[in-house]
Amino acid sequence: MSGWLPWSGCSLVSEGCRNCRCGCDLPVKTADWDLPLRRARDGKYLLKNDGDFVYTCFTSDFLHPAADAWRKEAWRCMRERKDLDFLFTTRRIHRFYASLPFDWQDGYANVFIGCCCENERSAAARLPVFFEAPIQNRYLFFQPLLEEIKIEPYLEKYGSESIKGIICSGETGRNARVCDYDWILSLRDACETHHIAFRFRQTGSLFRKNGKIYRLSPTLQRAQAAKANIDLFY
Repeated sequence: MSGWLPWSGCSLVSEGCRNCRCGCDLPVKTADWDLPLRRARDGKYLLKNDGDFVYTCFTSDFLHPAADAWRKEAWRCMRERKDLDFLFTTRRIHRFYASLPFDWQDGYANVFIGCCCENERSAAARLPVFFEAPIQNRYLFFQPLLEEIKIEPYLEKYGSESIKGIICSGETGRNARVCDYDWILSLRDACETHHIAFRFRQTGSLFRKNGKIYRLSPTLQRAQAAKANIDLFY
């Protein structure tokens, strides 16, 4: 697994951001902005293909308006490194068209975009834009999941062919809000119906199951999600 932070920092845009540790400061360009293009003395790229995604801008939002001046350079890195698969997530899909490179057309084959939603309101605002945008590879991230989100109507209306997977998590941290296991299962059932890969990433700090709320330490949240054994692979 590789990471690339061309910029870091973010700002609040919706309820899902309230307790985010990245949401305190506006983005700043990092010294690693051109990491994918850097080479060693032998001429080989420093950032190598390890068979996994290059997780991009995961301490920010790739479509944040404060990064508009730098995004052209980031797109160039992705365009030149066709041997790497880049994945970034966003809660600002409404800025998609204003943020595209000149040659995007129907999308870069090596760029995977994840749209983040936390509740029904954010899903209603973001998912129609996301599904209608020219994107070859889509992921849906429901994290932190703050209420049940009915994804079935969107899959039936727009189709699921370009959805590579759905990832969901509860909220973690001292002020975390509760995540209910039934909300997780609802998303999982929709994925099973439409043959979409599904991953339950972590429970969050406050996890409700069968009406009982459990307080889980950070070290247990992923372990308990894995223990549920409800991930789907297609």
